Amino acid sequence: MLSRLVLGLGPTAADLLDAISDDRGDLTVVTQDEHRAETLRADGINVLEADQTDPSVLADLDVHPESVIVASEDPERNADAATAARDCFPDVFLLAYAGRGATADQRDRLDSVADRLVTPESVVTDYVTQSVGDEGTRARQLHQVLRDIDDHLAVVTHDNPDPDAIASAVALGALAERADCEVTICYYGEISHQENRAFVNLLDFDLRNLDADSPDELDAFDAFALVDHSRAGVNDQLPPETPIDIVIDHHPPRVPIEARFVDLRSGVGATSTLLVDYLRRFNIDIPTPIATGLLFGIQVDTKDFRREVAAADFEAAAHLVTNADMATLQRIEDPSVSPETLSVIGRAIANREQEGSVLLTGVGEITDRDALAQAADRLLDLEGVQATMVYGVVDGTIYASARARGADIDLGEALRDAFGQIGSAGGHADMAGAQIDLGMITVDEREESLEEIVRSIVSDRFLDAIQSRSHRLLGRVYARADYDVAAFTESTALRRDSGDTITTAGDTPAGSSDDTATDWNSDVLFLEDGDEDGGDEPEQADDAAESSDGASADASEDSPETLVEPDDSEPS
Repeated sequence: MLSRLVLGLGPTAADLLDAISDDRGDLTVVTQDEHRAETLRADGINVLEADQTDPSVLADLDVHPESVIVASEDPERNADAATAARDCFPDVFLLAYAGRGATADQRDRLDSVADRLVTPESVVTDYVTQSVGDEGTRARQLHQVLRDIDDHLAVVTHDNPDPDAIASAVALGALAERADCEVTICYYGEISHQENRAFVNLLDFDLRNLDADSPDELDAFDAFALVDHSRAGVNDQLPPETPIDIVIDHHPPRVPIEARFVDLRSGVGATSTLLVDYLRRFNIDIPTPIATGLLFGIQVDTKDFRREVAAADFEAAAHLVTNADMATLQRIEDPSVSPETLSVIGRAIANREQEGSVLLTGVGEITDRDALAQAADRLLDLEGVQATMVYGVVDGTIYASARARGADIDLGEALRDAFGQIGSAGGHADMAGAQIDLGMITVDEREESLEEIVRSIVSDRFLDAIQSRSHRLLGRVYARADYDVAAFTESTALRRDSGDTITTAGDTPAGSSDDTATDWNSDVLFLEDGDEDGGDEPEQADDAAESSDGASADASEDSPETLVEPDDSEPS
């Protein structure tokens, strides 16, 4: 428990005591103000009526403070009290308030003994800076938009939300409720990872799972806010034409974002950091569940403060620590593991194939795609392995999760190279994911099984992308001499009259001409048609399915936009 000693009790000290009322710890106040002493005692605070400048009074106190606060309105008494406190408690943190009208000599005396000196001028300057700077203007604009919302606000996370998205949504909901909005935290997809389920259950967050097949349920909302992603219909299943009122995200957009209020700051490691900034600027005491959630969101998205982390992330975490429930946080980080996850990890180990320092493994058909990310994490611990990719099939879609250590390869770019034209991919340099719709692929009366076809699509393309981006990881081990384009095309032909091209149902009208070439980039046309549900990865990789050639770009204009998430919802 924190132990604090307050010497003198001017208005500044009284405001400070109000600010720490929820976390006073072991607090002792020494003051000569009889009236204020009685008021504090009524609040259960230990108060000694005595001269706070007398060294003998401080020496006789039965306290061992970790910090001492000197904050009367008399500059001379503050200087005397601070000097006496430093002599009695040489190792504690000493915060001193100069008081109004302090002379240069009095300030020098305070500055010589205090760890931090606060002056009336600095207090005013800090307040004005926060109010009129860019951040202060942004906060006022958000508040205005929230007040203009008629009634019911839906705060929507990205699909299959991770802790950063969930915590950010809950925090924005708390701000909206203070502006008299009715708020519902919404998401599409599922929360399947056991750590994320524990996160929601232990912190008792109230979330609503929307159904993409029931668009009428959106009629209940008067306004929409997006957190941890920035576009309706991209990485969520909202109709793309949905008017958006608020966007708060830490991913840089690839296209202009339209909303009444937009805050896109890519200079921080988590959207939760941005919400902490708003809560602080609105001078809101952050409730323990929200503080715990935001702290975990920052921790996960920055990979324990080791990836894409900024000073603001550390500052936000430091602000949250005092209110966060660390015991609950520990329980969230150590959830039970499902039997299927263990089974998938076991199959990933048994089926692994290694090319240089790159390890790939297919685990067949599964029901929990989050298990892929956990398997990719585990396999990265193997000796001699610098990058892993684990893939499996869920309801007709190939999902892949990749991990890397070191700076020899950017996984996000490698997966875009490999799968951007036949599916969706994206992520960070050390953590990424992809998904590909198998469409109408048939394996009846063919020599290759579905598992072998998936391996051809995933493993070979990934290794080819790795080879083009990093010769260190594969070295001389991997060669593509055994790849047969004709055999691949034959084995993956779809139900079409010609039987010689790969498309998805509804992708090309029957009877249309097909001039598809048989090079590596065109031997497979788009294996997906329609929006994706976001995958098992929590962070946005906007427009990851963009085509690099004109034909693909033209095709994409007439088909729904697709997206896959960076695979960073599971700590390694």
